[in-house]
Amino acid sequence: MREEQGLTQGELVTRCHLIGWDISRGTLAKIEAQVRRITDDEVPLIAKALKVNIEELYS
Repeated sequence: MREEQGLTQGELVTRCHLIGWDISRGTLAKIEAQVRRITDDEVPLIAKALKVNIEELYS
């Protein structure tokens, strides 16, 4: 979804910081590479940062 929106990892991390989620670009890269799982608490935050509904993350 990040790539579909034309966002770099850095740009998405900046959005995350603006909504109060302190995440590094490295952590985001690990999530995207499925090396690190995203927690239940983080799902709403990533949806908000991507400006999508939570349901869209699971489609």
